[in-house]
Amino acid sequence: MNTVSVTQPNAKSIKKKKVKANSNKGTILFRALFLPALVLIIWEVLTRIEFLPPLLFSSPSLILSRTIELAVSGSLWDNMQISLIRALLGFLLGGGLGLLFGILVGMNSKSEHYLNPTFQMIRTVPLLAITPLFILWFGFGELSKVLLISLGSFFPLYLQAFLGVRNIDNKLFEVAKVMEYNRFHQITKLMFPSALPNILLGVRLSLSVAWMCLVAAELLGADKGIGYMIQDARSFMQTDTVFVGIIIFALAGKFSDSFVRFLEQRLLKWQDNFKA
Repeated sequence: MNTVSVTQPNAKSIKKKKVKANSNKGTILFRALFLPALVLIIWEVLTRIEFLPPLLFSSPSLILSRTIELAVSGSLWDNMQISLIRALLGFLLGGGLGLLFGILVGMNSKSEHYLNPTFQMIRTVPLLAITPLFILWFGFGELSKVLLISLGSFFPLYLQAFLGVRNIDNKLFEVAKVMEYNRFHQITKLMFPSALPNILLGVRLSLSVAWMCLVAAELLGADKGIGYMIQDARSFMQTDTVFVGIIIFALAGKFSDSFVRFLEQRLLKWQDNFKA
């Protein structure tokens, strides 16, 4: 009897916690969708009453129907696949090198003296100014686009990895020396876990820059991809198709950012952060 009386409240409390967690998730989802839904409703109404010119502002309903048409024809998926591959390759190349050099420069002051001034100088050059050179050097093929995306993805992850290493408490290194960690163990067991919050932030920033560089690369010279689809639609005044491409870029950026935030929640459970 005692066992039953103890387990029943526990089951009820667990059920209440699950209901509360689900309600909290529903509330968060509602808050996240409230503003976009409100904008879409106002946008639809303004286009229906022709307050906004239809030639310049297609209604959300027309954009949705155009999206379905492009999806059924297959052109949308083909262009999305090409753009995703370009963005992924550029991010992996640039982000990987940024992480490597960020840790290297953060660990070694001599490397900082040799490399960091040059990196900071290149970082301040606008990517749009470099794009014509990339086209001249590498042509209009995939190489120039991937390299342009990788260049933009390099610096956010480089800076955050560098700051993450430099912000590690020096007492941890003293403990590592006492435990006789070699250089490899210092990186894998001390530096990388301690710098992980900055590194994940750098990944989020690098992904957002990768999408922006993808747009610039495809708008300036491409025969396939979402950016090309936008440029081609603009030439024929197909505003609904232009909005389809813009929304796809926005959703892709949001999904990639949400994925990294999911990783942060999983990998950084040990952090005792402020929660409003």
